[in-house]
Amino acid sequence: MQKTRILIVGGGYGGLKTAMTLQKKHADADITLISKHDYHYQTTLLHKVAIGTLSERKAKIYYRELLKQVKFIKDKVMEICPEKNQVIGKINNYSYDILVISLGFKADYFGIKGAKEHTYKLSSLNAALRLCRHIEWKFKDYHITKEKNNLSFIVCGTGFTGIEFTAELAHDIQRVCRIYGLNKEDIKITCVGRSKRILPVFDEKLSLKAEKKLKDLGVNIINGATVEECQKDGIIITKDGKKEKIFGNTILWSTGVKGNDTVEYYSKINSQKGRIKVDSKLRSIDYENIYVVGDCAIFGQKDVICAPTAQIAAQMGEYVGNLLNDKLKGKETKKDFYFINRGSICSIGHTDAVGKVFNKNISGKFGAFMKNLVENRWLFGIGGLKMVFKKGQFRYRSSD
Repeated sequence: MQKTRILIVGGGYGGLKTAMTLQKKHADADITLISKHDYHYQTTLLHKVAIGTLSERKAKIYYRELLKQVKFIKDKVMEICPEKNQVIGKINNYSYDILVISLGFKADYFGIKGAKEHTYKLSSLNAALRLCRHIEWKFKDYHITKEKNNLSFIVCGTGFTGIEFTAELAHDIQRVCRIYGLNKEDIKITCVGRSKRILPVFDEKLSLKAEKKLKDLGVNIINGATVEECQKDGIIITKDGKKEKIFGNTILWSTGVKGNDTVEYYSKINSQKGRIKVDSKLRSIDYENIYVVGDCAIFGQKDVICAPTAQIAAQMGEYVGNLLNDKLKGKETKKDFYFINRGSICSIGHTDAVGKVFNKNISGKFGAFMKNLVENRWLFGIGGLKMVFKKGQFRYRSSD
């Protein structure tokens, strides 16, 4: 008798956790994970890759070293055909009995003119590496170009991604100046956000603490501003009814994300900006053999739509892995998915952070320790202590 074919598309937090859970349970099925890369990476650490404080080699976690009982195929998903129970890849086509969609996110430009063309994004490891090379060239060639805007950096967005990148860059300035013979006063970092304060997911006290830390590092923060247009040499913003141009030849766009383009444009499944509505068991409301985890899922809890994060994606993946394992054994999973929010931590450089853990505000070195603990917990979950020692985050950077 042919085994049930479980196809997992996307190897991010949700997809990989689904595969690892099924593998751990020794699920009796033909399980395949498809990803366009040979490796998994922690999206919560991409700001370090972009600055160069985390090496490309350390950031990559190869699927074939993790997946012993799950077949891995490197291919790019081009189309999803639920009526045929088939996924169209760039190299081949793949049939399934059960499909798990975990295709990740894309930057949302909100229709802002020039945002797509003139900004960098932290949407993937390759995108972070491109930004890293760009920043390095701006610094190392300054003695030739003498272009002031090459030392001016603009971050659009004051959420986690934007603030963590800003802080990592600000902390790295001293090293950069020493290496390339630059004056610290010539380097300008500006962070622009629509909210009244940075990190609006935190309470006001914690947000203000983070803002003071950034200002002490020399960062210029502009709150309550709207980006009207992105240009090659800067952005145009509106604040208090007045338009202003901020000059800079490096712009990071981190204002928000949406679901995957393949889901949005090349799938017969109903979606909203590449995200699929799911029921209490993370199953598509349109197709009972399709489950969605991570950034592509629209999941509501207590009448509130949960924001896509690595934390919820990992919990979704584990839940679906256990649910499918029970399904293969003929058991019915009665328990609905419930997201346990253990808190959020935003790093302010490698040895500083602010956050909330189990409703307790934390900051400083202890916050940084807890941030590293969270990252290492994920590594332990997929590869044990060996993975933590090999790829983990500790008090001092091992990439320097």
